[in-house]
Amino acid sequence: MYVDREQVQQRMHGRLLKNSILRFIFFCATIFGLAVLGMLLYRVLTQGLGWLDAGFLQNFASRRPEDAGIKAALVGSLWLMAVIAPVALILGVGTALYLEEYAKKNKFNDFIKLNISNLAGVPSIVFGLLGLTIFVRELSLGRSILAAGLTMSLLILPVIVVAAQEAIRSVPTHLREASFGMGATKWQTIYRVVLPAAIPGILTGSILALSRAVGETAPLVVVGLPTFIAFLPAGVLDTATALPMQIYNWTSRPQADFQSVAAAGIIVLLVFLIVMNSIAVFIRNKFQKRY
Repeated sequence: MYVDREQVQQRMHGRLLKNSILRFIFFCATIFGLAVLGMLLYRVLTQGLGWLDAGFLQNFASRRPEDAGIKAALVGSLWLMAVIAPVALILGVGTALYLEEYAKKNKFNDFIKLNISNLAGVPSIVFGLLGLTIFVRELSLGRSILAAGLTMSLLILPVIVVAAQEAIRSVPTHLREASFGMGATKWQTIYRVVLPAAIPGILTGSILALSRAVGETAPLVVVGLPTFIAFLPAGVLDTATALPMQIYNWTSRPQADFQSVAAAGIIVLLVFLIVMNSIAVFIRNKFQKRY
């Protein structure tokens, strides 16, 4: 078959030109995003580093910016994570195991999986309204850590389910077949073969979802978590504040110094998130070589 070299060269030239243009556009978009992020980080660091000291971490909130601290919010966020992590992980991983290992392959279950994936993109304030209706009012939990933690668990539950499904689905089939060939039951195969192999993906997705829960503000505002507290909670039924709520309170203050205090709070929140994401990367690198 005869090939027109000139026509091929013309088409290749057009494709290469289009590729170069698109690559330049994508590069500019990436640089623009990084530049905006860099400016935000620079502004936060320059404003907040001067206020970040031991007293800031040990003091409670105050009406005077020089005495304001983040102790109550930091402890409150830890209490929230103590509720969110077990509830979201147990329900999320359990749901993913059922859908992938036990549920029949039919249209109804496909419909359930589709809706779980869609729930992952629902605005967080919708989950706040759901938590306000069910946990705060119907179950009479009030503005407690338990009510806020259960609401945030609902927020990240679809993300954990989807991440766990993908991790379970990625386990090689020959591992399951080898387990069944050795006489293992369905649950023994899941517990001793599937879950260990899927742990890196499950935990990585779960910790990233928990990182989202740490930084969310809208559901906590709707649930009614206070923004100013000068005491530490003694249990999950006590009320508390959280890092995003405290930062939100400081940014709404008219005094200019509170903007710098809020920047210091943002730095603490960023460190909290970086630590959690670093743990996710460490877990992924540690366990992914086992299978």
